[in-house]
Amino acid sequence: MTITPAILDEFKSRMRITHSGEDDNLKRLLSFSVSALKGDCGPFDINGTTDIDNRAKELVFERTRYVYNDALEFFENNFLSDITGLGLDIEMERMANETI
Repeated sequence: MTITPAILDEFKSRMRITHSGEDDNLKRLLSFSVSALKGDCGPFDINGTTDIDNRAKELVFERTRYVYNDALEFFENNFLSDITGLGLDIEMERMANETI
């Protein structure tokens, strides 16, 4: 998963990171979070503009924040309902598109 400069900048702004010294590490962490959440929830486009894509991006940012702060073990419990809801919505959208 390639993390675009726009996604990296949005995450850095959210985290109040103003330097570029960690850019490569942040891209790697963001990419890992995208992969993990796609595995849990299903496909989404972190660069997309749909409600599902925006919710997925929010979860990617939150998971990456937890990883960055060495607290990943708390992420799933704290966001379980969001992860489950996103996964269900992705599946429902897939099923709706299948019947068209």
